[in-house]
Amino acid sequence: MSDAQVLIVGAGINGLCTAWALVRRGFRVTVFDQGPITNPVSSSHDEHRVTRHAYGPMRAHAARMPGAFRLWDVLFADIGARHFDPVPVVAFERAPSGWIDPSLADLDRMGLPWRELDPAGMATTHPLLRSAGVTRAVELGGSGVLFASRILTDLVVHLAAQGVRFQPHCRVTDLDPETGCLSVEGTRHAGDHIVVAAGAWVRRLLPGADTLVPSRQVVAFLAPPPGLVPLWAEAPIYFDLDADIGTYALPPRPGTRLKIGDHRFSLTGDPDDSRLAGAAESDRLMDALRRGYAGFDSYLLLESRACYYTVTPDEDFVIRPLGAKATLVSACSGHGFKLAPDTAERAADLVAAAG
Repeated sequence: MSDAQVLIVGAGINGLCTAWALVRRGFRVTVFDQGPITNPVSSSHDEHRVTRHAYGPMRAHAARMPGAFRLWDVLFADIGARHFDPVPVVAFERAPSGWIDPSLADLDRMGLPWRELDPAGMATTHPLLRSAGVTRAVELGGSGVLFASRILTDLVVHLAAQGVRFQPHCRVTDLDPETGCLSVEGTRHAGDHIVVAAGAWVRRLLPGADTLVPSRQVVAFLAPPPGLVPLWAEAPIYFDLDADIGTYALPPRPGTRLKIGDHRFSLTGDPDDSRLAGAAESDRLMDALRRGYAGFDSYLLLESRACYYTVTPDEDFVIRPLGAKATLVSACSGHGFKLAPDTAERAADLVAAAG
């Protein structure tokens, strides 16, 4: 146990989970964010996010998922609410994607269920999809949705009750990784260690972090036509593995809307830009959805929103020391929320090792 003072830059899911992991080890923690806490433009602020054990060829992420699921259970016990709904994933392809077979191998290794689906029967069993041309489909267990904004809010409430200090609307303008000090628009704050969990803004503080590229991603929130509402209420999470479409769909659950997005990185944009998706951005996503979902023109678009991920070339995370008294936490590429408690433990280990 330690009572050292840790200053965390960023109140997204990785900053908050790192605060949680450190408080459990006895550290004193102060969290800074450039906006309100929780911050609606943070990468992790959302209605719901996918979590899963199946990760295709990204076997290292898959290997971390059992631990992450266990840690989510610990976190939910601490905050007093289980913001998770188990929902299977149905993944389908129209040509070999290289994603299904390694996913099945990992699920077998973890003892989690899966089953092959008959592509010829998809129009009957999954009528929400435009299934013509589907050559393979599988249903995968060990997955579900995390209710992101509820988790963030309850974490802040819990951490404040544990003595964590929050500094909203405090943009960190400079930091010294050798001394553990940072500045907020000229005001110096001294700590024993700094954790940089600044998300898509990380290069503003660390100009040398060239591999951490902000990427503007567009998601759509939709209302299905009345006749399809009962189907979506019972729907799985859908992964369309088509190289030209590449969308995912999170079904509506109480308190959330139907959300569909894609995992094709733009690798462009400034995280301070407007989060209202432009017409061209929306049109690209709508075209992909029109090709993937039956009767899509009858859906009502409620909102088209941009968010920012930080992307690395291999979609891996960067969790490493910065000098003697700082740690960088950049859980990247759209995989960060589901793995956040595990990421936080890795970050807390580095803080503790730094003394």
